[in-house]
Amino acid sequence: MPAASEPALPPPSSGRETGGDFAWLTDDEQKSWRAYLRASRALELTLDTELQQAGMSLAEYELLSMLSEADAHSMRMSQLADLVIQSRSRVTHTATRLERRGWVQRRPAPHDGRGIELVLTPAGLEAVEAAALIHVQGVQDHLVRQLDPMLFHALGVAMTRVREHLNGHYRP
Repeated sequence: MPAASEPALPPPSSGRETGGDFAWLTDDEQKSWRAYLRASRALELTLDTELQQAGMSLAEYELLSMLSEADAHSMRMSQLADLVIQSRSRVTHTATRLERRGWVQRRPAPHDGRGIELVLTPAGLEAVEAAALIHVQGVQDHLVRQLDPMLFHALGVAMTRVREHLNGHYRP
C-alpha cells in the first residue's frame, strides 16, 4: 500500500507497460527516480540548514556566490534569475532581503536603462566568503564523499545532459 504522501500507482511490473499514449516507469526507473528526488530534496534542505549558521539561505548563498564570480561582482537581475533557475520575482524578493543586510545594491544597467543590475558590496563579499567555508564543507561531506570519483563524475555528466535537454523548456 502506498504511503500517505505517495499517489496510488498501478501494480508494479518488471517490464514497461503502456497506458494510453505513455509508458509507465519500470520498477528500476521508479526506484531510481524516487531516490534522486528524495535525496536531492534532503541534500538541499541540509545545505540550507547548515548555511543558516552564516545567516543566509541556500538561495541567498547561490545569488551571492554567482555575483562573487561575475565580472565587477555585478550581473543583470534577469540574467541572474536565468542562471540560478529562479523566477524573476523570486530573485527580486531575495535581492530585497540581501539589500536590507547591505550585501547587495541595485543599479540601472549601464547599457540599458530598463535593466537592473545587482552588485555585490564589500560586506556581501565578506559574507559569501565566510558562508563558502560552510557550504563547500557540506557539499563535500553530504555529496562528494558519498560517491566514488567515477560515480560523482557520472552524476555531473548526467545532470549536464538533463540541463541541456531542458534549456529552453523552463520559463520562470
